[in-house]
Amino acid sequence: MNRVAPTAPSTGRPWYRPSLTTQILIGLVLGGFIGWLRPEWGNKVYFLRDIFLNLIKSIIAPLVFSTIVVGIAGAGSLKKVGKMGLKAIIYFEIATTAALAIGLAVVNLTKPGVGVALVAGPNEVVNTVAHTHPKTLIEIITHIFPASVIDAMARGEVLQIVAFSVLFGMAVSAVGEKGKPIVTVADSLMQVMFKFTNYVMMFAPIGVGAAMAHTIGTQGLGVLLNLGNLILSLYLALVIFIVVVFGSVILLLRIPLWQFVRAVREPATLAFATTSSESALPKAMESMDRFGVPPHIVGLVMPAGYSFNLDGSTLYLAMASVFVAQAAETTTGHHVGLAQQLTIMLALMITSKGVAAVPRASLVILLATLNSFLPAGLGPIGVAVIFGVDELMDMGRTGVNLIGNCLATVVVARWEGEFDDKRAQIFGTPAEIEMDLRSGNVAFAEAARDD
Repeated sequence: MNRVAPTAPSTGRPWYRPSLTTQILIGLVLGGFIGWLRPEWGNKVYFLRDIFLNLIKSIIAPLVFSTIVVGIAGAGSLKKVGKMGLKAIIYFEIATTAALAIGLAVVNLTKPGVGVALVAGPNEVVNTVAHTHPKTLIEIITHIFPASVIDAMARGEVLQIVAFSVLFGMAVSAVGEKGKPIVTVADSLMQVMFKFTNYVMMFAPIGVGAAMAHTIGTQGLGVLLNLGNLILSLYLALVIFIVVVFGSVILLLRIPLWQFVRAVREPATLAFATTSSESALPKAMESMDRFGVPPHIVGLVMPAGYSFNLDGSTLYLAMASVFVAQAAETTTGHHVGLAQQLTIMLALMITSKGVAAVPRASLVILLATLNSFLPAGLGPIGVAVIFGVDELMDMGRTGVNLIGNCLATVVVARWEGEFDDKRAQIFGTPAEIEMDLRSGNVAFAEAARDD
């Protein structure tokens, strides 16, 4: 019979030392209150949010590189990586197609664009988005392979880092004994970066609070009322997507629900509050590793999902495009029927795959798609109408993107027969801490204690 050692640390904590998730939520509320009470402070404290995101970005390249190299060099092969990548892509397509379908159904049910007039908005908003173009499929494929991995790491190009790391890991594996010192170094680097992540996360509540203070301070609470039907419709669709699609996947694959919720709650809260998937990537990778997903699957699937499995962004694009089409009918009488809406969804399935590599990505993809289906001039005006509340909607879709990518790693691990059910069942419990301390994994043990 397994028993917890008397010296095993407890997950209990005094009331004055709340969990990281609680601290982040407190920072979110306090930041919003400060932005509402003292709007001028929003811009003054925004640099704290930038500091936090810069620290997070410094983690991504070494963490992704070391995780993939250790995983592939330790147990991988070209054939295995290819099979795993194919399975990930199949799941990505199923999930994003479901997101498009739910978004299309909800927006046609709630009709948030009916009665909204498309009046010419700020030219600078329209021009800023209009002069940025989404990448074509060929450009996306070419972009994956870096000319310089140092340059890719400096610019934070996650897909390029993944491509280099996969090839490097296979090369290390191929040289056999001579490559073992590199695997040892990479494994040490991975453990150090997880520990580094724990340190940076201590600053998360401050960075999150500063981001929220800036949002409320610059846009005001009144922004919640403008286009409120669109915002509520989007969040309704996101909830339906989480319950129906993610819930079905969790049920079918027998994934421990409560433990999975505990695993994703901190990275999802970070993504939601900062509207940045990058801010949550290191913590999400650590959580999925602790949850029982092998490092080589986490390192390959999760970064790839940032370009190819953006469920929340895809759902948003479906709703936003039909919203503008509904507003266009109110303004000019131009009707976009179901058949044309399905054509728009097909276009979004293709163009949204490069969404992560473009600044103001979702708005760029939205504009490029609308320009092909609406009368000239209405697309940019529709994007300008949405622009004012885009950040509020970005919070929800970024959180769902993060949850979807976490779930994708579990799906591929289960599909590959490598998911560790035992670790998943004890996630966030004293038993997990005991297991990590026995194996010498102090960073994971401390992360479990913070949960």
